[in-house]
Formats: sequence, C-alpha cells, structure tokens
Amino acid sequence: MNEVLEQIITRNDTWRGRHRRFHHHEPSANSDSHCHSQNGLATGYTSLDRQLDQGGWPLDSTIELLSDSNGLGAMGLFLPAMEQLSERGRWQAFIAPPYIPYAPLLAARGIDTRQVLLVHPKNRQDLLWSTEQALRSGTCSAVFSWLGTHNYSYSELRKLQVAASGGDSLAVLFRPTAAAHNHSPASLRLQMREYRRVHILKQRGGNQHIDVDLPPAEDVPGQPQLWELPVWQAGRQHGAAMEACSPMA
Repeated sequence: MNEVLEQIITRNDTWRGRHRRFHHHEPSANSDSHCHSQNGLATGYTSLDRQLDQGGWPLDSTIELLSDSNGLGAMGLFLPAMEQLSERGRWQAFIAPPYIPYAPLLAARGIDTRQVLLVHPKNRQDLLWSTEQALRSGTCSAVFSWLGTHNYSYSELRKLQVAASGGDSLAVLFRPTAAAHNHSPASLRLQMREYRRVHILKQRGGNQHIDVDLPPAEDVPGQPQLWELPVWQAGRQHGAAMEACSPMA
C-alpha cells in the first residue's frame, strides 16, 4: 500500500465504511482481510480494552510494541493474553528474544512452558523469514518477535502484516522507540514510555495518540508481574528496575 494512502487511512477523521447498520461480520472496504473480526483477545486490562477498536488485541494483524528496554518489561502487557492462549494448546513462539524467558514466572501465571517455542535466527533475513513462517503456520497462538535495531522497509513489514492477517495469532513485533518515526503497516502501534502507561501511537479504526494507564488493581493478585521502568527513572530507582526486569534475564 502506498505510504501516503496508509497515513490517510489511519487518520481518526477518515471514514472506513463501518456503521452500526452493517452486519457485524461485514468488513470495511479498506481492511487488510475480508474476514476481519471485531472481537479481539482481551488484554487483561479493562482500561486498555476500552480504548482498542476490537475490544482487545487484534488477532488478524501485527502489533508493534516500541520500547527502549528490548520489550522485556513490556511483556507484562501480554502475560494475561498468554495465559488465555495457553488453553488453546498451540505454540507460543519467541523469535530472537534478547534473553531466555524465565520459565518459573510463566508457569506461575498459568502459561504452559511446554508450549513455548524459542527460535534464534542467525541473521536479519532468517529473523524475518522465521517470523513470517510462524505467522503463516497456523500452529502458533502467539508470535513474539524481537526485530532489533535493524532498518526495515515498508514492504518487509507488510509481508509480516499480510501473514498475520491470514491467521488468528497474537502477532507482536518489538522494535525500538526510534522506529516511531518510520511508517509501518501494523494496525496497532504502542509505546511504553512510562511505568504502567501505554501510549497508543497508531490504531486503525480507533483512538490514536492517547495514553492509557494500567492500574495495579487490575493485576492478578499474588502473581508475579513484569513491568519496566522508563530510562529516565532507572537511575533513581535502580533496585526497582532490577526487580522488574530480572525475571526475563
């Protein structure tokens, strides 16, 4: 898709052909897939679900999580969804994770670690290929891919978006904050810039450029959490930062 057209489509004031009078399964004219679902996967955070167009995580497109901490602390955002997906008995793929997932933490949150698949690509090309194949395979309920600091063309990211649109996997691409300045075909782009606060940078069909606070009251009582501190706080709260990041180290 032309990048200029993509920017127009994702504007809040662009009409996308959806209206209450349409049947719930009728897709908008500019959707990536004509089987687009309005039922997302609950994030586990009511405040965030209310702001997402599908009422939760989309399962037919890519989600980009932009963070300067390798996306590790941001995994706390996806633990509730991982727990739900674990019941489906399919793989949850971690592609090029900077650290090995901490199995006791995942198990404590009800995630079957026998379903966790670790993929360590040798190079950039293998990373893109592995991510695309995992999304197309139909055997993964979730695909988490750390794309690193590489530069990616729009067409390369588009291939991942198309692969995700043909399945029903939670597809999360972790990228650095600097990637926010580049165009992306992902239907949902989020930034973790503050502790327990998500910034919706881009959302097809929904609110954009808004902050969503994730209150501690929505955490699972008595279960380990995983949240990162922003860089500017890390120096002053080193101990807290280590506690938040160490489970994945």
